[in-house]
Amino acid sequence: MASFNKVILLGNLTRDPEVRYTPKGSAVCDLGLAVNRVYTLDNGEKREEVTYVDVTLWSRLAEIAGEYLKKGSQVYIEGSLKTHSWDDKTSGQKKYMTEIWVNDLVLLGGRGEGSGGGDFKESSRGASASSGGGNNFDQRTPEPEHATAGSGPITDEDIPF
Repeated sequence: MASFNKVILLGNLTRDPEVRYTPKGSAVCDLGLAVNRVYTLDNGEKREEVTYVDVTLWSRLAEIAGEYLKKGSQVYIEGSLKTHSWDDKTSGQKKYMTEIWVNDLVLLGGRGEGSGGGDFKESSRGASASSGGGNNFDQRTPEPEHATAGSGPITDEDIPF
C-alpha cells in the first residue's frame, strides 16, 4: 500500500530560533510554530484556536532561520512528520513526540519583521533559491549528520532577494 508524508503549514514563530551544531558540524534549529484557525459557530460567534507545532530545520535552512527569523516571524514550511520515542527516566513510561522536519522554507513579511520573503528548498547542497512553479514531492529524509558543501557564514549574497 502506498503512503505519503507531507505537511504544509503557515504560521508564526513562538520563540527566537537558536542554531546549534552536531558533533560532525551540521547545523540544526528547533522552532515552535503557532498555526491559527478561525471559524464561526452556528450562532455567528467567531472563534479562534491555536495549534502549536514543533519544527526542526537542518543544514543551510537551520542557518538561514537563525539569521533571518525571530519570535513572531511568519513562515511557510513544507516538510514531513517525524516521531521520536524515549523512556521517561522518572516514570519509566514510554513518551512520544511528533515534529515536522522541514524541506522547504519561505520567509514571509519584510526585513523589519524579522524575515526577508525568500523561498528556500533543501537540496544536497543545502538551501537554494526555489525556482517557483511546480510542487516538490521529494520524500527523502534529511541527512542531519552530513555537513553540506558551501557551509559557512551566511552573507547577503546568499539570500536571493
